[in-house]
Amino acid sequence: MSPTRPTASRSALTWAALATAGAALIARQATRPAPTDTETLDATRTLLRAALPSVRPFDVQLWNGEVIGATQPSRARLILNSPETLGRLLKLPLDVALGEAYLRGDFEIEGNIGDIAAIAETFDATLKPADAPALLRAAATLRRRAGATPPIAVTASLEGPQHSRERDQQAISYHYDVSNDFYKLWLDRRMVYSCAYFPTGTETLDEAQEAKLDLICRKLRLQHGEHLLDIGSGWGGLAIHAAQRYGARVLGVTLSEAQLHEARARAEAAGVADRVTFELRDYRDVLAHTPESSFDKIASIGMAEHVGRKNMPTYFRAAYAALKPGGLMMNHAISDGIPQARVPLWLQSGNFARKYVFPDGELLPIWETVKHATEAQFEVRDIENLREHYARTLTHWAANLETHHAEALAALGEQRHRLWRIYLGATSHYFEKGHLGLYQTLLAKPDEQRRAHVPLSRADLYEG
Repeated sequence: MSPTRPTASRSALTWAALATAGAALIARQATRPAPTDTETLDATRTLLRAALPSVRPFDVQLWNGEVIGATQPSRARLILNSPETLGRLLKLPLDVALGEAYLRGDFEIEGNIGDIAAIAETFDATLKPADAPALLRAAATLRRRAGATPPIAVTASLEGPQHSRERDQQAISYHYDVSNDFYKLWLDRRMVYSCAYFPTGTETLDEAQEAKLDLICRKLRLQHGEHLLDIGSGWGGLAIHAAQRYGARVLGVTLSEAQLHEARARAEAAGVADRVTFELRDYRDVLAHTPESSFDKIASIGMAEHVGRKNMPTYFRAAYAALKPGGLMMNHAISDGIPQARVPLWLQSGNFARKYVFPDGELLPIWETVKHATEAQFEVRDIENLREHYARTLTHWAANLETHHAEALAALGEQRHRLWRIYLGATSHYFEKGHLGLYQTLLAKPDEQRRAHVPLSRADLYEG
């Protein structure tokens, strides 16, 4: 969470009071017969007229074909598939209810998913006291019509204390061991599963991921023969690039067996298996059992999100100890960003992704990441926010997934395929608007003379 959050507007607080009253009314009416189709349709119109943003670039299509038009040029369409759909959305937290309804197939999204994901931030409906009774009745009607909600089949079931080694193994397996072939459908040819770098904006995904790998190696000032630890090495993209282009000797560690086998095969095919080693190990075990000052450089790319707030001090202290004096560490991670919602925060949890996509994942604001790093004695030498680059990356991934719709559906099944579709589409919007950030933080372990081995300027990063 960010250190501060804006207070809710008077209108939002009024809607919150309405939601509380509505919940009580729904509970009292739970035993009444299900409403008729006509009653459901009237209630749906009443609630949508009151709640939809006044400025919206999307249409809403009801199950009977009726369309509530966009108020701007339309880029998307939200299709309610049945009379039960809207009632199933009237549950707390709202973000989880919305995501789960999509996974079940209660509604479809055609066009730009980000425009639908933006509803929480474009919400501007005002509530007049005279409107409250009708809205309460409509909500109660729709909830009765919704009936029992079918379960979601793709929820992660993790056991053990959060961010323990055993539970982290389960979380990583849930996300990454889905299928290497599935990830190959929409990632670049190196299978780099993190933010790409588009220096001109015209790069293909393959070119942008190569540029990102090179940018990391340049920022680390990686030299021939140096020892690089790649924490969370994925399918081996960075490790292989560092060995091929910079002559580094690399140890890559991952908790995903599927990634491990793929990475080893790729290193063999690239002819660098003698300089790159991949191991199935937890980062804590690697750092705890590594002699002090073993590595010249450390890269942690898209891994810190899995560490967890409580483990951050240990993470940075252990990394600091593993580095040689004068060594550098690149911490490349998604960060919490600018708050998005215009509805009360207690109405939404923000935990849909943690429940269904990245179990136990935690996003820290950049100030907190820097705090933990500096408390471990690291010196911060450079911070760059690449959020616009991640928005572009996700747009490429989402387009690739759409292109390979049939193969992805066959590989994952309906609900998990829908999960990835809405996740990639919505997250691109969150990066574009700054609700999420992607920070590359370059950290130095000064040598005995308190020198950090970086040039006086960044010019070397952009030469050639």
